[in-house]
Amino acid sequence: MDERMKQMQGYLDIAATYAASIGTRILGAIVLWIIGRLIIRTVLGMIERSRGMQKLEPTVARYVVSALSALFTLLLVVSVLSVFGVETATFAGLLAGVGIAVGMAWSGLLSNLAAGVFMMVLRPFKVGDFVTVGGVTGTVQAIGLFVTAIDTPDNVRTFVGNSKAFGDTIQNFSTNAFRRVDCVAQLAHGADHRAAIQLLTERLAALPHVAKEPKPQVEILEFTLAGPVLTVRAFCHTDHYWTVYFAMNKIIREELGTLQLPIPSQHFLLQQQQPQQPSLAA
Repeated sequence: MDERMKQMQGYLDIAATYAASIGTRILGAIVLWIIGRLIIRTVLGMIERSRGMQKLEPTVARYVVSALSALFTLLLVVSVLSVFGVETATFAGLLAGVGIAVGMAWSGLLSNLAAGVFMMVLRPFKVGDFVTVGGVTGTVQAIGLFVTAIDTPDNVRTFVGNSKAFGDTIQNFSTNAFRRVDCVAQLAHGADHRAAIQLLTERLAALPHVAKEPKPQVEILEFTLAGPVLTVRAFCHTDHYWTVYFAMNKIIREELGTLQLPIPSQHFLLQQQQPQQPSLAA
């Protein structure tokens, strides 16, 4: 009986030793977690208030802070696991394998993310710019980490993946102070092109929203079967492009009509058929 009591007491002593050891590790892990989280919050707060972060795009700043928070938390988890005797090298290898698998599965999503970060840093365009990106033309409404939101001229909200937007040709119509508006005017062969050029040039200069410099241009562009074709060009701000475009077409129609120019029509020269020679057999 005494022997059994001694064995039982030994088991209890061993259990108490393990319990004390595990309890100490759990307590140490809890303390380490609390202190680590406080340190992480302090460091992230200092980073958010730094001058460098204040200069960044708000979306980029939030992304950087979130990425650093995830990295610091991961390091803290590894440190907590090391308190329990977990091999950190094995854990790091497991995380690396998981990261590779996730990266391959989300390759398209991650490429959009990377392109979004580059666009926010390099800023080829900004919210409010009128652009053509990824084959879509419109006004930029938002630049996210994964997609760019664009409102097309017919007021359709269109989302373009950042990898497509950044990897394709980008046209930013809002960067320069003005852009050119092109129209054409068909004249007849007998029309006085000098009078037409002078009249259109004067009327274009008087249009609202047309820039004074560069000056409007009206010149002969080419010749067709109907007669000479005038190129009618004016310059304006991007916001007034379509207003000026429609006004120019209206001027071409109305002002050329006041000159009473001949109506353009195509002219063909038909080759006359040669009379048939009488046959010798006849």
